[in-house]
Amino acid sequence: MTSIRRFLLAGVLAALTLFSFIAPLRGYRSSMAEVETLFDAHLLDASKLVANLDMARITRQSQLGDNLAFQVWEDGKLLAASSQAPSDHMAPLQQGFDFANFDGYRWRTYSWFDESTQRWIMAAERTDQRFALAENVVLETVLPILLGIPVTGLLIWLIVSQGLKPLTQLSSDLQKKPAHDLSELPLRATPKELVPVVNAVNGLIHRLGAALEREKRLSADAAHELRTPITALKIQLHNLAQEVDAGSESFRQLEQGVERMGHLVEQLMSLYRTSPEQFTADCTDIDLHALAQELVARMYPLFEARQQTLELLGKRCMMRGEPFALETLLANLLTNASKYTPLGGRVQVNVEAGDAVVVLKVQDNGAGISAEDKARIFERFYRVDRSSNAGPGCGLGLTIVQHVAALHQATVSVHASEFGSGAAFTVIFPALMET
Repeated sequence: MTSIRRFLLAGVLAALTLFSFIAPLRGYRSSMAEVETLFDAHLLDASKLVANLDMARITRQSQLGDNLAFQVWEDGKLLAASSQAPSDHMAPLQQGFDFANFDGYRWRTYSWFDESTQRWIMAAERTDQRFALAENVVLETVLPILLGIPVTGLLIWLIVSQGLKPLTQLSSDLQKKPAHDLSELPLRATPKELVPVVNAVNGLIHRLGAALEREKRLSADAAHELRTPITALKIQLHNLAQEVDAGSESFRQLEQGVERMGHLVEQLMSLYRTSPEQFTADCTDIDLHALAQELVARMYPLFEARQQTLELLGKRCMMRGEPFALETLLANLLTNASKYTPLGGRVQVNVEAGDAVVVLKVQDNGAGISAEDKARIFERFYRVDRSSNAGPGCGLGLTIVQHVAALHQATVSVHASEFGSGAAFTVIFPALMET
C-alpha cells in the first residue's frame, strides 16, 4: 500500500536534496576557483618576498614554511634555495604559474625574472596542503547546508503529517463507527479538499442504510405475515387428520410442506434477530459449555425420537457473546447433525478452551459432506441431500451459523468427523471480545 505521507515526504525531500547538492556543488567549484586565485596571489607575494631577501645569509636549511619552497637562479647557477627545493630547476625558466613534482609532493610553482638583479625567482607551494586549506574554507560554508537536509526532512514530515491529520481523523472516525451506526459523517471543520470525500462516504452510508432497511423490513414482514396462515394451516391439518387417513402419502407430504414453511419462517426471524445492532446491544459474558448443556437437554427429545446418541464433552469456557445468537448457532448445528445422521447414529458436542480461544465442535457419523458441497454449504437456500430422511429444511441453517460466527469474530470450518464417517463443524471464538 502506498503512503501519501511517505510519497510527499520523499518527493519534497528528493527535490530539496537535489537542489541542496547542485547549489553547493556549483558553489564549491566557484569557491575553489576563487580560493585558488587567492593562494596563487599568496604564492606571487611569497616570490616577491624571496627577491628581497639577503642572499648571502640564505642557507639550504632556510624555510619560508612547511609548505613553501623557493629557488634563486643567477646566470644558470643556483644562488639560494630552501631546504625542500631540489638541486635543479623546480620550474621552467618562463614567467607564470605551473605545476612540478619534487620532494615526494606535487607543487604549484611561480617563476619570474627580476630585471633589476638579473635573477630568476621561483616559489612553490604544496598542492595537498593548499587544497586541504581550500576545502576547509569551502566546507565551512557548504556543510551547514548539507547538515540542514535531515532537519528539513523532519520539518517536512511534521508539516505533511499535520496537513494529513484531517484525513487520518476521517479514517479514525470511520473505524470507530459501530456496525449499527449508519448516521452520516458531520462536515464541521472539514477541509474543503475532503468535503467531496465525506459527501461520497455519506452517500454510500445512506444507500447502504436504505438497502439494509429494505432487507430487514422484507425479512421481518415476510416472517410475520407468514406465521399467521401457517398456524392456521397446522390447525386445519390437525382437524383434517380426524377426517381422512393421516398415514396416507398425500397427507404426509402436505404435513411436511407445512412444517418446512414454518421452519423457513422461524429461520428468517432468527436471521433478522441476529443483526449487528441487536447483537451489540445484547452481548454479555457467557459460559458456552453451560449454554450448550442447557440446549442439549432441551433438544434431547429430537435425538431420542431418532434413536440417536447425543454426547456433550468439555468444560466451563467463558467468552463474550449474545446468548440467543449463540443458542441459534448451536441449535442449527445440532438440528443439522440430527437431520443428516441415520437412525441410531451418534452426535457429539465438544466445548474446549484453547490459546485465547474457545472451540465448539459438533460432529456426527452420518454420510459426510463432499468436497464440492463444502464450498457451497454456507450459501443461502443451498441444501445437501445426504440422506433421504433429511426432513424439512430451507437451506438457511448454516447461513445463520456463519452469520452468527461472523458477529462474534469467529471462524467456521467443516471437515471429516473423527467417527470414521460423517461431518464435523468447528467454530473458533475469541476467548475475550471487545464490544
